[in-house]
Amino acid sequence: MSDHGPKPFVVNIAQAAKQNKAFRTTMWTGEFMQLTLMCIPVGGEIGLEVHSDLDQFIRIEKGVGIVKMGLRKNDLCFQKNVGPGYAFIIPAGTWHNLINTGERPLKLYSIYAPPQHPKGTIHLTKADAEEDEHEHSY
Repeated sequence: MSDHGPKPFVVNIAQAAKQNKAFRTTMWTGEFMQLTLMCIPVGGEIGLEVHSDLDQFIRIEKGVGIVKMGLRKNDLCFQKNVGPGYAFIIPAGTWHNLINTGERPLKLYSIYAPPQHPKGTIHLTKADAEEDEHEHSY
């Protein structure tokens, strides 16, 4: 898979999300928005994070998990179980995490506005993502 932005693009997003095997793959990056696919392994998680200057939309296509959010890192007072067809929105400045609580990989797509990752980003594992984010401070 490659990043198709910023040109016009059409995709069966549910199918693409289900086929993705990388922890994170940017699929489309424009000036004001970015579409990424994620595959969170059994027992894995996105990792507790906050984006101070962007909003994020996530939709689950396969698997189950729990989403946790809050205004403080140590107070994630919003918690919901999610599964296929569920979507949630993470406002800028909100701490959040998504944990795979199921018995199969959790497949999803995420929209960032504005973009969060460099165009063409592919992180095969969470460790790759953490290393890259540490090196580039995004």
